[in-house]
Amino acid sequence: MPLALAKTGDLQTIQKINGNDEIKAFLESLGFVVGANITVVSEIHGNMIVNIKGSRVAISKAMANRILV
Repeated sequence: MPLALAKTGDLQTIQKINGNDEIKAFLESLGFVVGANITVVSEIHGNMIVNIKGSRVAISKAMANRILV
C-alpha cells in the first residue's frame, strides 16, 4: 500500500520505493530506506509530515505514493 494511504498515527514499515535512481537517492538521503519504520504525523494541504528515524520530514503526496509500506 502506498504511504499516502496510511492512517495518521499507525506505525508502518517501508517495503519498497518506486522511482528512478535520482528519486530513490533523494529519499534515501532523508532516511526513507527499505525496512525503516515510519509514522504519518499529519496531512496538510495534500502534503504529509512523517516521523522517520527520529526526525520529522515533510513530503508531497506524489512522493508518498512512491513509498510502499
